[in-house]
Amino acid sequence: MNADVLLSLWEVLLVLGAVVLVLARWLPPRPRRPVTFGAAAVTVVSGVVLGVVGPRWQMLPVVAGAALALTFAVPPLLRRGARRAPWWLALPGATLCLALVAAGPAAVWALPTPVFPEPTGRFAVGTAVLELTDPERPETATPAPEDRRTVVTQFWYPARKSAAGARPAPYLGRTEHEARVVSEALADYSGLPGFLLDGLPRARTHAAYDVPAADGPERFPVVLFSPGLGGVRAQNTAWAEELASHGYVVVGLDHPYDSAAVVLADGRTVRTRVSATGDDAEDERRAAGWTAVRAADLSFIRAQLGRVHSGAVSGPLAGRLDTARVVAAGHSLGGGAALQAARQDAQFAAVIDLDGYPHDPSPQPYRQPVLALTQAIGPDTDPDYLPQLTRVLALSGATSYRLTVPGTGHLTFTDAPLYLPPLPSLAGSLGRTGGPRVTAAASLAFLDAVLRPGAGDPAAALSSYGTLAVHRPAGP
Repeated sequence: MNADVLLSLWEVLLVLGAVVLVLARWLPPRPRRPVTFGAAAVTVVSGVVLGVVGPRWQMLPVVAGAALALTFAVPPLLRRGARRAPWWLALPGATLCLALVAAGPAAVWALPTPVFPEPTGRFAVGTAVLELTDPERPETATPAPEDRRTVVTQFWYPARKSAAGARPAPYLGRTEHEARVVSEALADYSGLPGFLLDGLPRARTHAAYDVPAADGPERFPVVLFSPGLGGVRAQNTAWAEELASHGYVVVGLDHPYDSAAVVLADGRTVRTRVSATGDDAEDERRAAGWTAVRAADLSFIRAQLGRVHSGAVSGPLAGRLDTARVVAAGHSLGGGAALQAARQDAQFAAVIDLDGYPHDPSPQPYRQPVLALTQAIGPDTDPDYLPQLTRVLALSGATSYRLTVPGTGHLTFTDAPLYLPPLPSLAGSLGRTGGPRVTAAASLAFLDAVLRPGAGDPAAALSSYGTLAVHRPAGP
């Protein structure tokens, strides 16, 4: 499906039928009757079909406009000698009907069902969900002392092309029901009515569940991903699929009691318990605590990759993970967690921070290279962000890169541009797919350079996407 195709065939027919139904009133007498009845038939049939398959809320004003137009257009043609309303009365009604009909496509444009960019790599993409419990770590968000920390992960990986029976995976969940639970929780967390994001459960990605990994003996580097505050494991699916198509395994983490909603294997749904207070000092203290929990989650999952690789945890990736090349990555709070995880766990090979503020209360030197992608932020926007990020990058024992991408907002580095209104204040000004594509391209340039021998310095490639600051380690 092309990203520019926003309306289904039946939705297009409903809109066109309603428009013709409204305009037929102004036609000459001879064609008026057949055009009106034809438009009425198209409108009714397409409306019934959409009612059966499940209409989107964006089509409701179109249905209202069509119903109003039917009320005034058809009855005069059924009664011989009936007089039509004078034009000066009909014109306001026609204008109202057209406004209602136009509101439908406008709402679809503003809040569409996301259509994911086609991955450009040589591999197809598979996906799998794995729930892991750390027996050594208590769950601090619950009062029960026996509760242990459970993390739900989703793997995107290079897969065999044309796997038999492969069906595109739903967005945000293993099933459409799970996706609907998560999308409603995301809307609630954002303070939005749930119906505004009802296109998310309808979306289909380019990955397929549990298909075999790509043929061959190659072992793939791994990128662990922590989402933003309240975010969910699939919030960067476009980025994950692009990386997987180029030979990386991406593992998105759901952080229970932080992520907006986490659906566990036993069917329970764990909702977020994080919240801000409005007090800067208290909120920073809380953010530091949340970041520490996420950093521990990242290290726990890194340690579990050996079990996935060995086959102790069943799945399609047995024997295919390069556990010596594991990257910590994240968006927003997750980016800060990735930086802290690398500082605490030397076995991470690198870090990708997608517009994330470091909340580590005691940053120390670490060895890994970092790619930090940021929106354009000045002293008037956030006076602390760039100075603190620069201080943390300077602690790296390897060359690190801070890339400021023009035309981006905080959510540009996620899937949000695919389904939120294309307003610069919300998701930047790079268009529906520009943000996810730039984020993935910059990430690949960095990953190839630091994880694949002979790839060279990524600075030239990175600088083509924005303003690059290179942080080189200080000499002895």
